[in-house]
Amino acid sequence: MHVLVALEARYDRTPDGCVWSDGTSNAAFWQRYLDVFDGVTVLARVRDVQTVNKACQRADAPGVAWAPVPYFVGPWQYLRQYTAVQRAVAGALPPGCAIILRVPGTIGTCVHRLLHGTKQPHGVEVVGDPRDVFAPGGVRSLVRPFMRWWYPRHLRRQCAGAAAAAYVTTHILQERYPPHPDAFTTSYSSIELDDEWFVPTPHDPPPPDRPLKILTVGSLEQLYKGPDVLIRAVARLNLGGLKSILRIVGDGHHRAELEQLARDEGVTEVVDFAGRLPAGEAMRAVYDDTDLFVLPSRTEGLPRALLEAMARGLPCLGSDVGGFAELLDATERVKPGDADALALTIASLARDPARMARLAQRNLEFARGYHAETLRARRRAFYAALRDATHAWLAKSRP
Repeated sequence: MHVLVALEARYDRTPDGCVWSDGTSNAAFWQRYLDVFDGVTVLARVRDVQTVNKACQRADAPGVAWAPVPYFVGPWQYLRQYTAVQRAVAGALPPGCAIILRVPGTIGTCVHRLLHGTKQPHGVEVVGDPRDVFAPGGVRSLVRPFMRWWYPRHLRRQCAGAAAAAYVTTHILQERYPPHPDAFTTSYSSIELDDEWFVPTPHDPPPPDRPLKILTVGSLEQLYKGPDVLIRAVARLNLGGLKSILRIVGDGHHRAELEQLARDEGVTEVVDFAGRLPAGEAMRAVYDDTDLFVLPSRTEGLPRALLEAMARGLPCLGSDVGGFAELLDATERVKPGDADALALTIASLARDPARMARLAQRNLEFARGYHAETLRARRRAFYAALRDATHAWLAKSRP
């Protein structure tokens, strides 16, 4: 049996037919589905380009077919291409395949609408909370309040009607978007932490005679990850006498705005915009050249970059949203959007090397619970449950 995966990721296709990703859904990503299914059809936005960024990775792979959806960014572009998008989605649903919606998202919602009334089972992989995504400060749009109402409403329906539901959190998203009582339910992250990700010993606290090295990782297409908050916090730290430097890994629409913010705050010399970096060894080297990982997100499911930093034995700070509460204690979380509180929390931790060492040790041990082999077993069980439910539905619906 094949599986169709509908997701919000956006891809580039070069003239040679290769498909590229600047995120995590690269060629290796589809292997998790191929462990159980005979093939994968990817339903996502694809645009044709001449070249791609050097940090992009191949997303096409043997056993993976592509069902391109017209490329759009944001609600207004979606509305302008509404008819073409609906036509592409409807034409991509082959008979007799299992269907997985990686939600929240527009593409998954389009598929779910087409399934209404067919009684065909579907699975959901819930990777975020739209109520946080469209909270004030994360997305700048006139229709943000409407989307904050509309997307959670549809996500609740998608989860309640699913034959199998997987969440990136162990309880937070489940409470907000509960599955059907009879659905197969599990939890796992999308992250792949193999042995090479785990360091043997935690990171040592920095010596007092050099600046504190702070790292944050995330797309700059939106301000979801709070890089603007962290830049302001670093400005306050340096103004208060705690010398610190910030490296921002990621790129996107808001980069120029954030560079201007660094100039306005007087911290251009200590803020490094590193751009996108390829996954794997390059990212591990960046984590290892860091003293403190900070992710002041405005919205999160379960932050992948935070788990990577923990596996590298780093002390970490985050926001009091989404799945952070499952990874960090309350003293390591701050209110989203509050640069002053974030600066105070960083300063308090930086001036306590013993505490930094304890957090680094704790994080390394905690991250081992997200080892790839542990999560693979849960994913396989989820995919197998959906496959079996689809087989049963086909047996009933066919003569």
